[in-house]
Amino acid sequence: MVGPSRPQFVFFGSSIVQLCFSHGGWGSILSDIYSRKVSILYLSLFFSLLVSHALLNAAGLVSKLQRNCKKISLHCFARQVNPITRLIMLILQADIFLRGYYGWNSRRAVQVLDQVFPKEAPVQPSLVIVYFGGNDSMGPHSSGLGPHVPLDEYIENMRKIAVHLKSLSDTTRIIFMSCPPVDEARVGSGTSGIFSELVRTNELCQKYSDACIKLCHEMGVDVVDLFSAFQKRDGWAKACFTDGVHLSAEGSKIVVEEILKVLREAEWVPSLHWKSIPTEFSEDSPYDLVAADGKRTLNPSEWTFHREVQRD
Repeated sequence: MVGPSRPQFVFFGSSIVQLCFSHGGWGSILSDIYSRKVSILYLSLFFSLLVSHALLNAAGLVSKLQRNCKKISLHCFARQVNPITRLIMLILQADIFLRGYYGWNSRRAVQVLDQVFPKEAPVQPSLVIVYFGGNDSMGPHSSGLGPHVPLDEYIENMRKIAVHLKSLSDTTRIIFMSCPPVDEARVGSGTSGIFSELVRTNELCQKYSDACIKLCHEMGVDVVDLFSAFQKRDGWAKACFTDGVHLSAEGSKIVVEEILKVLREAEWVPSLHWKSIPTEFSEDSPYDLVAADGKRTLNPSEWTFHREVQRD
């Protein structure tokens, strides 16, 4: 684990999440955008813990805490590590955590909620982006096997996910992404002979997308309408997917723009939009590159010209 502390973003979902660092994926783009962003909230907590640790040490209580570590509710502490030190170390972990599972549906997601997002964890995510629905929305297989989840159950599963995430902390923010459309022609031609009775249609995708959006509005959860967002682009069916289902670099750009729009417009305190988060180690330095006048240095900490797209 390394510091300084940064906001923890967790991406939780099926293959569109697992592959979000591939093909110029939306995960890699967001990781770049947030690459030097530090959390004031976590820094304050970090320094508070340092002071607490010093006071406890002076009072001779640290060794007592260590001896009774098994009794502490933060069960992940190792016995050989001072509990307060361990908590400081945990607070310093951050950045983007990928919890993507190829082929999964909402039914499987609900089964692992407590493992992926334990309520007793000493540090909870600042943001969780959730995507399930593409596999749920596939037509049912005659054998009863396969990823299909009936619409009513899908809605309840997504509700359970939202309720669990809301319970993690008062400052854990949530964004759901709805089921995107698919390129039906490529899905049909590319999977024949590999899968049996594989049914992916935009009619089904839209039903599950609409249900997800409606649920989010009912629960006060921010949502990205991928089904509509993709279809605003000309030639979306060919441009946005690598195989008719999984996202190309162009498709990922749309996802990023929609996520950033939510982050920009959300009235969260603190804001999680990248421009609202302080930049790590952003002070001027005589070791920066020297300007053309030869008299001063140029601070590169806020430079973004290397990015293909300049985003607000």
